[in-house]
Amino acid sequence: MFVKVCGTTSEDDALLSVALGADAIGFVFAPSPRQVAPQVAADIAKRLPPEIVTVGVFRDDAPQRVVDVAQAAGLRAVQLHGHESAADARWVRQRVAMLIQAFAAGDPRVAGAADFGADVVLLDAPSPGSGQVFDWAFAGEVPGGQRLMIAGGLTSGNVAAAIRRTSPWGVDVASGVERSPGRKDPVKLRAFIAAAKSAAAPSYQARTDAPYDWQEEQ
Repeated sequence: MFVKVCGTTSEDDALLSVALGADAIGFVFAPSPRQVAPQVAADIAKRLPPEIVTVGVFRDDAPQRVVDVAQAAGLRAVQLHGHESAADARWVRQRVAMLIQAFAAGDPRVAGAADFGADVVLLDAPSPGSGQVFDWAFAGEVPGGQRLMIAGGLTSGNVAAAIRRTSPWGVDVASGVERSPGRKDPVKLRAFIAAAKSAAAPSYQARTDAPYDWQEEQ
């Protein structure tokens, strides 16, 4: 199970997340209590192991700025978390190694998720970062053949149930492992990652010997 810890604002939290088994570290560049400057993300990213997927999270930014910031910060992936068009998403994907396209649960655009050319489709609550859980039945609207990542109010107490219900490729957490916005709680972080890893869907455990697309491009 691929685990992304998002809303990271400090090197200590990033290193702790990695030490506990996180696969990806997310940095929020959109307006948010967890927002960080690109230089801060760059300083943290360069201290992480090379196999960790560092992700810049953007919302309704100009595609060129998304690419410029991600490349300047040395990030391996971009997450678009707004109302970006499929054409803009594809343009960004041509210039970055990995693209995560986020949709709010129930967004009618989900039916056309394949048009965005993303490596991963992320399904989130309508208010990202709010800690709200959405109806996981909406995961059934994601077209087949798409890698699915689940976010939205996940905690160590419900992530196993979310995985069983939606059979995702990965999970994404922010508020569920925090003591305050942008500051991680070590106890919550450890419990969440352990719960997610132990509840990994069998269909994805069977694929762990195959490289991911962006690993093949390195």
